[in-house]
Amino acid sequence: MASNTLQFKTNYAVSSKIEPFYKGGKVQINKDEEYIFCTCGTRVNILEIATGQLTRSIEQDDQEDITSFALSPDDEFLVTASRALVLKQWDWKTGLCTRSWRAIHNTPVASMTFDSTSTLLATGGCDGTIKLWDVLKQYCTHNLKGSAGVVHLVQFHPDSGVLQLFSSSLDCGIRVWDLRSSQCVCVLQSHYSAVTALAFTPDGNTMVSSGRDKICTVWDLKSREVVRTVPVYEAVEAVVLLPEGGDFSQIGVKTKGLHFITAGSKGVLRLWEASSARCLFTQPPPASAPAPSADEDGAEEEWSQRGLTHCLHLPDSARLATVTAEHNILLYQLPSLALQQQFVGYNDEVLDVKFLGKGDSHIVVATNSPQLKVFELASRSCQILYGHTDTVLALDIFKKGSMFASCSKDNTVRVWRMDTESGEVRCLAQGSGHANAVGSISCSRLKESFVVSGSLDYTIKVWDIPEQQGEGEAGEQLLSVRSTEKAHDKDVNSVVVSPNDKLVASGSQDRTVKVWSLTDLVLLGVCRGHRRGVWCVQFSPMDQVLASASADGSVKLWGLQDFSCLKTFEGHDASVLKVIFVSRGSQLLTSGSDGLVKLWTIKTNECVKTLDGHQDKVWGLHANRKDNLTVTGSADSNITLWQDVSEVELAEEQAKQEDQILKQQELSNLLQEKKFLKALGLAISLDQPHTALRVIKEIRQGRDGDEQLESTVLRLRRDQKESVLRYCAVWNTNGRSCLDAQAVVQVLLKHHTPEDLLQYQGARNILEALIPYTDRHMQRISRLLQASMFLDYMWQKMRVTGQSSVEPQAEDMDTTPVAQAPPVFTIDTSPGQEVEGGGREDEEEEEGETAEESREDSGDVGVVSGKAGEKGMKERGREEPEMADQSASGESSGEEDEGRADGLQTENGIGWSTEAPPLQAGLIR
Repeated sequence: MASNTLQFKTNYAVSSKIEPFYKGGKVQINKDEEYIFCTCGTRVNILEIATGQLTRSIEQDDQEDITSFALSPDDEFLVTASRALVLKQWDWKTGLCTRSWRAIHNTPVASMTFDSTSTLLATGGCDGTIKLWDVLKQYCTHNLKGSAGVVHLVQFHPDSGVLQLFSSSLDCGIRVWDLRSSQCVCVLQSHYSAVTALAFTPDGNTMVSSGRDKICTVWDLKSREVVRTVPVYEAVEAVVLLPEGGDFSQIGVKTKGLHFITAGSKGVLRLWEASSARCLFTQPPPASAPAPSADEDGAEEEWSQRGLTHCLHLPDSARLATVTAEHNILLYQLPSLALQQQFVGYNDEVLDVKFLGKGDSHIVVATNSPQLKVFELASRSCQILYGHTDTVLALDIFKKGSMFASCSKDNTVRVWRMDTESGEVRCLAQGSGHANAVGSISCSRLKESFVVSGSLDYTIKVWDIPEQQGEGEAGEQLLSVRSTEKAHDKDVNSVVVSPNDKLVASGSQDRTVKVWSLTDLVLLGVCRGHRRGVWCVQFSPMDQVLASASADGSVKLWGLQDFSCLKTFEGHDASVLKVIFVSRGSQLLTSGSDGLVKLWTIKTNECVKTLDGHQDKVWGLHANRKDNLTVTGSADSNITLWQDVSEVELAEEQAKQEDQILKQQELSNLLQEKKFLKALGLAISLDQPHTALRVIKEIRQGRDGDEQLESTVLRLRRDQKESVLRYCAVWNTNGRSCLDAQAVVQVLLKHHTPEDLLQYQGARNILEALIPYTDRHMQRISRLLQASMFLDYMWQKMRVTGQSSVEPQAEDMDTTPVAQAPPVFTIDTSPGQEVEGGGREDEEEEEGETAEESREDSGDVGVVSGKAGEKGMKERGREEPEMADQSASGESSGEEDEGRADGLQTENGIGWSTEAPPLQAGLIR
């Protein structure tokens, strides 16, 4: 029964992210074939091939985009060039910049390469010049001029003994530079467009060049003449030579000689024989991808979406790495050219995301692309699904998790199935019939029998899925339309099927939510109340309730009995794009165009948590079947997995509370046992300044308190002393605890030099905070001292006046103890005024200062009234001697009076003793 107890969610934490790591530009693989280096804006990202995880990012400090980079052949260091015309040398294994220098180029560096010895670095600039750098001696060795326009290709001769450099620019020629004379020895002319790649044989005698003019040229470098021109019928971006002596019969190699592989605009790898200029092998297109047709207009442009921009040979592992125009990195195994791994470098705008597979082991992502991407969460390997011909807008999953449906701007709907064993995804069927883009789709909840779609043509359709789903007929079966209905007056943004497969709800740009009967699409009710278009609708899995998210920034709950609004949730500052139910329908998760994800509790209308993990619109939001993991996809190209940490945080909070209780008990025991050092250390470890103050007070109240405090503070560790000093700055602001703070500061100043104290963390700020309050306390004590001295003076004068009624004496103070009459003057102490310290001392400093100022003012009045009273009493003593006679009562009263006078003075002569009896009212008021 405990497992069935409903536990509200309180927080989510980021479990992992799928972030863009490649946005175009150069790609390079290190010598050990373990890492892929690629550019992404201001960073060079290092991707581990085995796991697909980013191990390190090397980022420019100036936040300038990196235009080119080169990794040394010995894998020792990396050199980057930025738009700020700065070259930086990095230890890429630690991410530290070891050297930085200005490039002599007048414009950004377009290409870079190392020679085979990792000594010389060549940089080709957009200004048409080539610079050579000695990396070890750190100086520029050559400045080669003569290229026309941007130097987009530089490459050294493979033989380090042959000091030659090959370059290409906008003049379509290949320049050969002799590094001994710094002269261009010849220009190889064969291409009629930009030369994209050069490939050399191991002996360095033969070179193959490729260009966008759809030809490859084989050169004899000794005679510098063309050996063979091979027409390849596509714009070639990269060329790789097959290693000699390998068995490549599987891909059609039957004779010895030069063979090379081309990668270009058609998106497939092709093998060519140089001697005969024949194509021996063409890589088959991916499953469900339409084959190119040269006869159709625009077919080549459509196919170029999968065009290849780079091709790299990995000789140790016998693999080829290719980079597509959509920033995907694919690894093929030689000699079969079978696809081994895929990495998605850039997802562009993520439009929808759903969990997929057994145990929700995968996610399927719809991006701003016709292709779907299926990520395996464990390894981050990606499967790219071809089928749609325009951007995929929405996805939905069937109950079992192995089938899903997609809809696209190409006006079609497709149904896909994942093989639970191999993980391969194939298209089962497709349906077309909408007159405009299909913007939303929903699958049946009980059986895999139908899907419902909503379109920008204002209609919703119910599609029946064929019962027989043969694997051999993948993508060829057609979905049949069961019913169609014009549902709204504007675009249908969202459709959803109820948990019992009886109802369909639709949300539209016309600001309404409509509920339909699924069997014949009969309208059952309309929910009105949103002020702007409705982006998402969702049925509760437990109750007869429907949730809708709108562009007006609100989420509403509607009752299905009377279609009235039950609750409204407001908290997003922009459009709410998605809403889902979690915690068995008792909570909501919403995502908005403000990049925020909010967790709501339905019963209390309370926003429990706001998750800030994206920088742009969050279009995709989905929870797994266990309800402990949520995935979000955003227009910032990030996919974030959120783990439910409510139980973990609750357990941590309970453990923290238990630990606090145990430590508080331990602290009380230590104070009881007078183990002040351990008690103070424990209070500091708990970061409880009030408890530490209590320990300090306990120490000072004991016998030899100052000595005990000194020994305790000096035995603390340095970090503990730093904490105590920080606490003192707080204690010093309160009149009740300022003396304890000053006592601790006195110990530290007594036994540590100012230089040592300034080494403490934040010591300057702490001391600056101590000074003004210490000055105010000093002024207050000075005023108290003055007031106490005046009262002492007045008391002595009272004694003299009392004695003069018996024996007339001068007005000078007489300290000789004589028998006096009982005093006739007292001080009137008002309620709430303490005798000790010469007046009441408030808890807060501001109130204390006000009270002190009022006491100071009343003290001035007391001086005048005291003198006038003294003169008047002397006159009354002369005019009424009988009163003086009555006041004289002998030696006993004089001795008692003298004892009281002594008792009114404290040890330091500053304040009043609380044991002194009050004097009679009349003199000081």
